[in-house]
Parts: sequence; C-alpha cells; structure tokens
Amino acid sequence: MTATTAPRTPRSSRLARRREAVAGLLFVLPTLAIFVAFKFLPIAGAGAMSLTEYRLNGDVTFIGGENYARLFSDPNFFKSLGVTLGYVLIFVPLIIVVSLVGALLLNRLVRYSGAFRALLFVPYLSSFVLAGIIWTWIFAVDGPINAALGSVGLGPVLFLSGEQWLVLGSLALVSVWKGFGYSMLIFLAGLKAQPAEVHEAARMDGASAWQGFRHVTLPLLKPVLFFVLVIETIVGFQVFDTIYVMTGGGPARASYSLIYFLFDEGFKFLDFGYAAAIGLVLFAIVLVLSLVQRRFFEGKEEQ
Repeated sequence: MTATTAPRTPRSSRLARRREAVAGLLFVLPTLAIFVAFKFLPIAGAGAMSLTEYRLNGDVTFIGGENYARLFSDPNFFKSLGVTLGYVLIFVPLIIVVSLVGALLLNRLVRYSGAFRALLFVPYLSSFVLAGIIWTWIFAVDGPINAALGSVGLGPVLFLSGEQWLVLGSLALVSVWKGFGYSMLIFLAGLKAQPAEVHEAARMDGASAWQGFRHVTLPLLKPVLFFVLVIETIVGFQVFDTIYVMTGGGPARASYSLIYFLFDEGFKFLDFGYAAAIGLVLFAIVLVLSLVQRRFFEGKEEQ
C-alpha cells in the first residue's frame, strides 16, 4: 500500500509563497536596516540640509536652492571639479592595470601564493596618514628618489610642489600603492572562478597567451572588471586623506579636490548647508558616471 500526497491547492501554494517571501525579508531585514540607517537617512538629511543655512548653534533657515545657485557660480567648485577629474583619470586606469597584473601573476603561482598574496595586501591595511607621511619623505627634494636621480645627474624633481599633472600623478601613485591589494584580490577571485576547460580549449586551438587573455580571460572577467571600475571611480572621487597629509590642497590649489573643498566649507568655514550641497552634487556626479559605465559594459556584452 503506497502513501499518496494530496495535490496542493492554490490557497496552500499562495501561503507557501507568502511564507517564503516573509522568510526572505527577515533574512535581509538587518542589512536593509543598516543601509537605511547609515546610507539612506544621511543622504536624505544632507539633501534637506543643502536647502538651508545651517548654523553651528542649531539655527536653521530655509533658503531653497540658493546654495546650489551659489555653487554653480563658484570658481572654486569648477577648479576642484577639474582637479578631481584629472586625478580620477590618472588613478583609475593605473590601479586597474596594476591590480589586474598582480592578480594574473598570483594566479600563475603554485608555491607560496598565499604568502605573496598577504604581502601585497599589507599596504591596503596601513593608514592613509602613515602612507602619506612616508611617501612625502620619499618624494621630498632631499628624499631617496631625488637622491637617486641626482647620482646620475638628473633632478631634483618637484613631485609635490611642481606642475599640476606631476602632483596629481604622484598622489595617484601613492593611492595605487596603498589600495591596489583590495582590487587585486577581487580580480584574483574572478580568475579562480573561470572554468579551466575554456582556457584549455583555447590553448588546444593554438591561441597564444595574449590571444587567450584578450578573447577568453578578459571577456569572462567583465562583471568583475565593471565592479572594480565602479568601486575605484568612487574611491578616486573621494580622495582626501592623501591630499590632506601630503599637499594640503596645494601648490596653488593644484590638488584641491572636491572633498577637500567640501571639508574647507564645512569644517573650516562652518558653512554646513553649502558643504551639504557640494556633497549632493558629488553624489550625483558619481551616480551618473556609474550608470554610464554600466551602460557601456552592457553594450559591450550585447555586441
């Protein structure tokens, strides 16, 4: 005698789906609560503050869009925006290339890969302030780099007080040294997840190392590449610590980034409403760039 199960009625199916939905919601609720408390509410609060003249004693005067009108007529805003864009254009490609090369080399290692992985990740764990102090000495006129250049009759090079492109390049180099370990591990995880059969088939078809990387490895790595590109773009637009320690926004505001501009307006001049407007505009710029990057990668995948 065999036991038979009664067919599920539409009502029982709806109840089961409802229980699953409630269970799923309970699982994501802690993360959702953290997101709302530490992401959504601060952004909403900054948006409200940007429409006011907010004084340190707590007095608030609603002024509408005056802070934004003032911002888009402020030459310091456009100066800091240009500096930030210039820094991002140097920093983002450089850190992606360094991180990807590091991940490819680690992926080929068989012995001591864990030790090398930990060693390359150490700079990421260090403080930006500490890294800035060390690299300020390295880039100094009487530092080791200029001493080495002087020994062959070159220099001195004004890494932190010369031309703007040289200052931004030096700052970007420090940020790459400090932060590439994180993106390198993400790329490495993406490489490890790729099926070995695909690479083996490419080698059997006679593909060279470069052809295998271009036509197999890189296309499979596109989702990871998009993630790293967005993350590092956000990091680039938020640069502050290195600039604060190494150049103070100088020379002649050659490294005066948007975050440094926001810091000055909010914590030096105590103009919190104006600083909030700067933060919201920066948020909008990064959001638009992220959407453009996503559209670009989606378009590449469809081709």
